[in-house]
Amino acid sequence: MKKIAALFLLALLILIQSCTTAIIDEGSVSDLEPIDRTVTYQSDVKAIMDNYCITCHGGPAPQGSLDLTTFSNTQNAALSRNLVERMNSQTNPMPPNGRLNPQILQLIDKWVEDGLLEQQ
Repeated sequence: MKKIAALFLLALLILIQSCTTAIIDEGSVSDLEPIDRTVTYQSDVKAIMDNYCITCHGGPAPQGSLDLTTFSNTQNAALSRNLVERMNSQTNPMPPNGRLNPQILQLIDKWVEDGLLEQQ
């Protein structure tokens, strides 16, 4: 029984840590050179979701009932669930421990600007 409790505690600690591994904001998107190519889900956004979002917003019971594991779910969240606004928020960012770095936010913003494309 002690082994099961220890494994559960370890799994819980890993889950909590994985939800708090954002790259803290270092500057502003406006400080960056503009992206001169089309940004798509497959080439850019999927990796961001996989690396920073699906630990909490994936699996059988995603937080806030927001599953970001697929293109259509992520596109829908950007269109109707304030995903981009939360990622860019100074006061209530996603991830909750701090905004992602400006380069990542710039890619997300450009994806929206380019029309939320899945691929080219």
